[in-house]
Amino acid sequence: MDSIIFDVDGTLWDSTEIVADAWTRYLKEERHINMKITAQKLQSLFGQLLSQIAARLFPEFSEEEQLSIIDGCCEAEHQALEHKKAPVYPGLEETLSVLSKKYPLFIVSNCQAGYIEVFLKATGFGHYFSGHLCPGDTGMEKGDNIKKIIHDYKLTSPVYVGDTAGDYNACRQAGIPFVFASYGFGHVENPDYTISELKDLISLF
Repeated sequence: MDSIIFDVDGTLWDSTEIVADAWTRYLKEERHINMKITAQKLQSLFGQLLSQIAARLFPEFSEEEQLSIIDGCCEAEHQALEHKKAPVYPGLEETLSVLSKKYPLFIVSNCQAGYIEVFLKATGFGHYFSGHLCPGDTGMEKGDNIKKIIHDYKLTSPVYVGDTAGDYNACRQAGIPFVFASYGFGHVENPDYTISELKDLISLF
């Protein structure tokens, strides 16, 4: 192994409470849509592409309207997360500090442009990472973004750490091992490795 690529939501931090409140408020105040978004609902949706989330939440709207609504939700969540930092999972900074001395670290997430930057700014952990990508940056899905990170940074043996079946499938597409963060939002059958907390990565690698 020569590098580690991370997911964000359900792996590094849990922003769902803050995001759910921001989306609910935006929908009511700006779109006049009386819909209660809950953290539990977001946990079941996070990891999918934004277009897929929008289709699930707003099926009565046209595709164009769905994308417009979800874009507004994302702007509202960025503002909320800049004012109130979401909780990171225990041991995150210690783990990143140790691992970054041995390997270059990266982030690939199925999020909108700017979200990873919000995470890095809010936590102050940007110096631990060598690069990041998301569909909002490239227009590509997670598996292709993993392959792009591998190509751009000339990685030979990366692993990916994530918490959903979507992460697992992206790793299979990219042809790299998957480390399942079992404390996160999803469930994965037969991952290559499993961790129950972030600090397990230190002993694993």
